[in-house]
Amino acid sequence: MSLTVAVTGPTGEIGLPLMDVLERDEAVGSVLGMARRPFEPALEGWEKISYRRGDILDRGSLAALFDGADVAVHLAFAIFGAREQTRRVNLEGSRNVFEAAVAAGVKRLVYASSVAAYGFHPDNPQPLTEEVPPRGSVGFYYSAQKAELEATLSEIVSGSEVDVYVVRPCVVAGPRATMLIEQVVKSARLGDPLPALRRGLGRLPLVRPVLPNAGIPIQLVHHDDVARALAAAIAGDGPPGAYNLAGEGLVGVDEIAAAIGWRSVRVPSPAVGLGAGLARRLSFVSPQLEWAAAFATPVLMDAGKARRELGWDPHFDAAETLIQTAISAREAGLLD
Repeated sequence: MSLTVAVTGPTGEIGLPLMDVLERDEAVGSVLGMARRPFEPALEGWEKISYRRGDILDRGSLAALFDGADVAVHLAFAIFGAREQTRRVNLEGSRNVFEAAVAAGVKRLVYASSVAAYGFHPDNPQPLTEEVPPRGSVGFYYSAQKAELEATLSEIVSGSEVDVYVVRPCVVAGPRATMLIEQVVKSARLGDPLPALRRGLGRLPLVRPVLPNAGIPIQLVHHDDVARALAAAIAGDGPPGAYNLAGEGLVGVDEIAAAIGWRSVRVPSPAVGLGAGLARRLSFVSPQLEWAAAFATPVLMDAGKARRELGWDPHFDAAETLIQTAISAREAGLLD
């Protein structure tokens, strides 16, 4: 029997690639997506995908979305914005999603969490496995909210018959996901411990911008590979539970800088830590400054469970993903 799938946030950096995968999946009969912005699936050439506008803060919209669905997929999440604004949308809205999905009697609930749920803690084991409890980082709103939501999800589904799949991707990148360059790199520059050097060099002709490099390794995962993992969870290809997602290999800040035509300068890791700490303290100016934490502490995951139990086979490694992301960002004029 073909599956009926309902998805919140189908128009985002992960949602669009997932819709592509589900459109081609013979086991999926129909997909209904919901988000706040206007969107027309037919313009993408999709025939299985239908769409309605709605808000996850509206319980009535969620009840209609999940009515008759076999699988609920929750992707909607406010990544940037004021701390209290994102908290309302992410925590209250996601609770609404989880409760509505359980009330609708879906067979499976698939939730896109993040590596950030583990928190950016120096005492975290490396690499992180799914056995490590997500405890978030209090000073980083995105991380704290992702961890809190996983606890909320466990609370809501406790005692129900819903199979829950939680995917925890590392930094998602690729042609449709340029946040690494648009936001994370910008935030890292705002937390730069060498601002005078950076600003001075940036004014000189033919001198490329400088990105401080403390040698922190970074994992990337291609948005198409995340979509394939989500599709496997939707199909119930492995047992319910949490799954880390990361492409093969690592990239460094020096490789990111080279890919976007910048330069990197090696600095001691304590200096970057000080810059990240300052950025977090100044986050009242811009909440995006809290993202500097992602460049101050290594957070590496073991994604072997997804390969073994979901049958996940990522097609892109970190280096390939970075190159595609940089090309897309350049073509979109994001580096001008």
